[in-house]
Amino acid sequence: MKWAEDAIEQLSKGEVVQVRPRGCSMSGRIEDGQLVTLEPVALNTLNVCDIVLVRVEGKKREVVVLHQILELDGARLLIGAHNGRIDGWVEAGEIFGRAVRIEA
Repeated sequence: MKWAEDAIEQLSKGEVVQVRPRGCSMSGRIEDGQLVTLEPVALNTLNVCDIVLVRVEGKKREVVVLHQILELDGARLLIGAHNGRIDGWVEAGEIFGRAVRIEA
């Protein structure tokens, strides 16, 4: 996912970035190909339901996804898709940015 790598690089520099993620796991909140603006984020500003760019454990390897925060537990966050799939718990350091705008 080249778009995710590029976004992580820009976010790590403190830059705001726009991406057009593909897929339907967040359908209802983000539709396939919509323009999403991401900003760098600090842990103490995150809330349940925020959409974040995050690294999670996939079936075969780690992957970066644009999914939502389902629960907060200190520095741990439960991440999942809008379609009901749970990605699992991640540490705050695996969050790269938060969605601040979604448009067509």
